[in-house]
Amino acid sequence: MSESSVGSTSQTVTFRGVDDLNLIGDEWNRGAASAEGRPTVLMLHGGGQNRHSWKNTGQILADAGFHVVALDSRGHGDSDRSPTANYTVETLCSDILQVLYQIGRPVALVGASMGGLTGILAAHEAGPELVSKLILVDVVPRFEKDGSARIRDFMFGNVDGFASLEDAADAVAAYLPHRPRPRSPEGLKKNLRLRDGRWYWHWDPAFLTKPDDDPFTRMDMLERAAINLQIPILLIRGKLSDVVSAEGVEDFLTKVPRAEFVELAEAGHTAAGDDNDAFTEVVVRFVNQ
Repeated sequence: MSESSVGSTSQTVTFRGVDDLNLIGDEWNRGAASAEGRPTVLMLHGGGQNRHSWKNTGQILADAGFHVVALDSRGHGDSDRSPTANYTVETLCSDILQVLYQIGRPVALVGASMGGLTGILAAHEAGPELVSKLILVDVVPRFEKDGSARIRDFMFGNVDGFASLEDAADAVAAYLPHRPRPRSPEGLKKNLRLRDGRWYWHWDPAFLTKPDDDPFTRMDMLERAAINLQIPILLIRGKLSDVVSAEGVEDFLTKVPRAEFVELAEAGHTAAGDDNDAFTEVVVRFVNQ
């Protein structure tokens, strides 16, 4: 793992994933918390997102004294893209296992959507010595197909980019009508890249081109992995979510009865961004237990 400073609060770090890909992360407080027995917090974003989705939560956790890493998954953000478009949940899991070995201390995994499914499998494969806690952010193995399809439609609908940041902001506002629209679209520059006069989402479009390899399709395998976990698990649902239903929560808690559950009244599927204060409070409380 190599690093370069980006400021007084975080560092940009580089991990090595499988296939020798570079995986880029933001890291706070290297060396912190280990003496107190608290885990590192490793945060895994959803499909089409990147590590900047966790910026506010990461800073708050760091201010609370935790060692924190927010990672760009392969093909997302500044991490390398797979030359073979290999984005299966098994491969994403293998990347995370490599990152866990490089961190070299127990980790509490926080995973949203795709990151949560990856986290289930990684926690199962790594064992409790490496993954001591798991937080699932608006995801269960048996999610709602219609909500997942809406995510894919949004991602597919904009693969040709936008003429302006305002156009991108319009698309986000239409997709997330419950979220207040920022006064300026400048914040979208963390999620977009300007090429040949158009703004493109900062993830590999090939992530969507192999439906058989879509990480959202491995329900049975992921459910078995979740059932077999013996570590503390927290499921956070956004009450406005169309990806995780109340029935899906009930089914998950029946099959994984040791899991805790919290619902955020003002949040949808993108819970961390919809109500970051409430979300972060729940996460801090759980990892501090």
